[in-house]
Amino acid sequence: MPGGKLSATNEIIITEVASLQQFRRKGLSFQNCTFQDLDLRKAKIDWTKAKIENTTFLGCQLALEDELILYRKGAYIYKCPANLPYNPFRKKLYDWKELMEGYTSKKDNSIDLKIYNHFSQSKFNPTINEALWQRIHDHAMDDALRDLLQYNKDGMTKKKCVGFMGGHSTKRNDPHYHKTAYASKLLAENKYFVVSGGGPGIMEATNLGAYFAGKPQKALADAIAILEKAPHYTDKNYHRQAVKVLDKYPKGKDSLAIPTWFYGHEPSNLFASHIAKYFSNSIREDTLLAISLYGIVCAPGSAGTTQEIFMDATQNHYGTFNYYSPIVFLGTHRYEIETMIYPLLKQLSWGKEYHDLLYITDEPKAVLDFLKKHPPIKVKGKK
Repeated sequence: MPGGKLSATNEIIITEVASLQQFRRKGLSFQNCTFQDLDLRKAKIDWTKAKIENTTFLGCQLALEDELILYRKGAYIYKCPANLPYNPFRKKLYDWKELMEGYTSKKDNSIDLKIYNHFSQSKFNPTINEALWQRIHDHAMDDALRDLLQYNKDGMTKKKCVGFMGGHSTKRNDPHYHKTAYASKLLAENKYFVVSGGGPGIMEATNLGAYFAGKPQKALADAIAILEKAPHYTDKNYHRQAVKVLDKYPKGKDSLAIPTWFYGHEPSNLFASHIAKYFSNSIREDTLLAISLYGIVCAPGSAGTTQEIFMDATQNHYGTFNYYSPIVFLGTHRYEIETMIYPLLKQLSWGKEYHDLLYITDEPKAVLDFLKKHPPIKVKGKK
């Protein structure tokens, strides 16, 4: 996509350059280009001859003399502040090894905790600069997610995302933890891309199940048995038991986690291959539901899970993201008797397109069967 090209609406298309290979292909023509998180100190380019117009450098490393040349030519240069424990201009998602760098069983000096401690100092009243860096960081997460999921012009993702909701306090020895893990494993084995909220409990079970896709059922059972020795995320060896599973079963299938620093510091989910961690919980929750166009699976949870169920129902009710998506409740006692959320939603959805996309069961296999028979439905007449 050459710089300066106009779209059908005469809007200038900005070319994003996020790799040195892309950079070299540009030659000396950098009009309408945005460079993101690149080290250009050894690029060996004569910037005096470069075509600079509507050109932006986000978090790039440049030699001082090159910066001065670019400033004079009208480039916009935004540097990453040296005192931040996170990079607001990053161009990729996290993984658990990056977030847990510095962690030991004796003391948590992880990057994850450092970011949380920095965030919590001004959580409710950030300075204007801190608020801007957080927003830019979360936009970087959005951008990296779009690259991973690959949207088409109608808003459908190439990856068939199914999100799981449920309690973060659910113990590893809870039957619902087991059922979630087995349901997730089945979905991942049938070409669904599994998504969780990234924390412990049901969220960990989700990414654990996907990680074991393609492996024998007894391997997942063995992994859960190892994890059950530290069942709750506040237990001393909680993290260590997860590492033991990874050491024993080092190669797993991909899945996605979308956690937040907003609610406090919880152990990172070690079974997700991609982690989109946000400062803004509201953006994070809406994003998790919005990308799960092939369905949401709701295991038992508390107030947070209930909120997410009705957020997803609202997206379905109004066809917010161009598709009506299935919602499966994995827990009949919780959702038909204890809370009556399922019958309430069936009543609320009466006469709506998504009414027949609601389902309740206690069986992981039934979750897969229903989702296979009920793909997302395109909203009629909506572009």
